[in-house]
Amino acid sequence: MGVATAVTRAEIRHIAALAELAVDDAAAAELEVQLTRILGYVRRLEDLEDGGAGAPDGRAVRLRPDVVGADALLRPPQEFAPAMEQGLFVVPRLGEMAGGEEP
Repeated sequence: MGVATAVTRAEIRHIAALAELAVDDAAAAELEVQLTRILGYVRRLEDLEDGGAGAPDGRAVRLRPDVVGADALLRPPQEFAPAMEQGLFVVPRLGEMAGGEEP
């Protein structure tokens, strides 16, 4: 799938309307130049040869699998938390002091 190499002012106005942004003529002209330059750069990246070291699907960069899971901790929270209950941290109510005295 190829990347377009130019952005039109009509596309900029359409996207701005979808995002509920006010874009005047000067800003639209500047965005047209900047976005066209960015898309041209992306197009050049698509044309690069990766020397066979890329991902099997043809991308030049191998990405790690996007897997949702728990982050590994160096120590479990129970080791450093003052109090836990049902896997959650227990914190004192606002205004309570360490000794249980009211100010």
